[in-house]
Parts: sequence; C-alpha cells; structure tokens
Amino acid sequence: MTTKRILASSGGFVSTPGLWGVLRPGGIMLEALRLTGKDRPRVCLVLTASGDSPEYLAGMYSALADAGCEVDHLALFTQPNRPVGEAIGRADLVWVGGGSVANLLALWTLHGVGGAMRDAWEAGTILAGVSAGSICWHVGGPTDSFGSTLQVVNNGLGLLPFGNGVHYDSEVGRRPLLHELVNAGTLPTSYATDDGVGILYEGIEPVAVISDAPSAPDAGPAAYRVELVDGAITETRLDVGPIT
Repeated sequence: MTTKRILASSGGFVSTPGLWGVLRPGGIMLEALRLTGKDRPRVCLVLTASGDSPEYLAGMYSALADAGCEVDHLALFTQPNRPVGEAIGRADLVWVGGGSVANLLALWTLHGVGGAMRDAWEAGTILAGVSAGSICWHVGGPTDSFGSTLQVVNNGLGLLPFGNGVHYDSEVGRRPLLHELVNAGTLPTSYATDDGVGILYEGIEPVAVISDAPSAPDAGPAAYRVELVDGAITETRLDVGPIT
C-alpha cells in the first residue's frame, strides 16, 4: 500500500560553515530524500512563490549537487518549461520553495499544478517545502503575501485538513495571528514550525517533528499544535522526534 507523505517546514537548507551564502541540505531535506527510498532520487524544484527566481534556483541546484540525487525543476514564468503533469509525475520528491503563497496558489490554479501535486502525493511522491512551500499543502495560514501586515490565506490545496504557521519563532506576529484565526474558526486546528523545523505527515496524520540541526530537547526549536479546547486556545509544544 502506498504511503502518502508531506514534509512541511520552516527550513530544509542550512549555511555551509565558512562559506557565506552557500547552502547545503539540512536534516529536513536529507530526511525527505531518505524517505523516497531511492539510491538516486529524482527531485523536482518548484519555486513559483519566488517568481522562479534564477538566483534561488541556482542556489538550490548547487546545494543539492553533492546530495546523490537527480535535480530538475518546474518553472511557470513566463510559461511552463515543460508539461506540468510530466514534471511533477516523474519526481520522487517535490520541493516547493518560499516566497508568496498567495501568488503561488493563483498560478498553480491557472496551470493545474494543484491537481498534479495531489496525483503525485497519492502515488507516493514525497511533497515537501519551506514557508510558502509548507502552507500550500494545508487549508491555509498567516502570510505576508499581501504586504507588511500579516493576513490569512485560506485557499490552500487542503491535502492536509489543518491550518499552518511558519517562522513561528522568528516573526513575532505569526503566533498571535494563528491563535486568533483558530479561535475565530477562520482556520481549523493548526500546526506550526519554528525556523529549522519541519513536520512529517503520513496520510493526514502528523507523525514526527524533524530538525535541520541537533537541538536540545524541551528547549530548542520545535513544532506546535494550536487548537480550540473547551472554547479556549491551547498550544501544545511538539519536540523533535516522533509525535505521540
């Protein structure tokens, strides 16, 4: 039986020591590659949220150069560089980069990317990403897509029936807004990640918290579940490791 997996994160890559601005795969990306079960997994980079930034794309290719994988990408600007279903369908792992999740969702709808992502997920392709590439798999979440004031986007793909918060420890407005949105019923029960942390879902169940780098239990970066319990917001810390 095929296991459907999504790795939604606020990380995935880390700086290379001594080389400013040069990235390498962090623990989140390495786990996503491992989960493919392939000796040489095929990775498709989808950087729609950054407008298919050439610099961002080059950085991703460089970061993955020595990771033992075959790297390709799907670009939508100014037109798709290949048939969407073909690019997504041949991948073992799809990695979606950060940027504007609102713009990403609009273009994905226009070009049928959402349907291709769902088909790939159901066939066993690992779907993963950072920031916009985390929110997109969920119902929605807080975003700066509309300007400097955080707002909600709630037209995500909904593969995961939860809200999603990213950069939970580094952008001070995101935590209170997520609480407000869940409290108001604008978003359902939601999962959030500190920078450098991701949540692995199998099917629609969160099963593990993964970190880019080792961290101290109970003290380092973590994930969180935000839900309404007896009419009040409850936030539960989820430390790195299996979710029990």
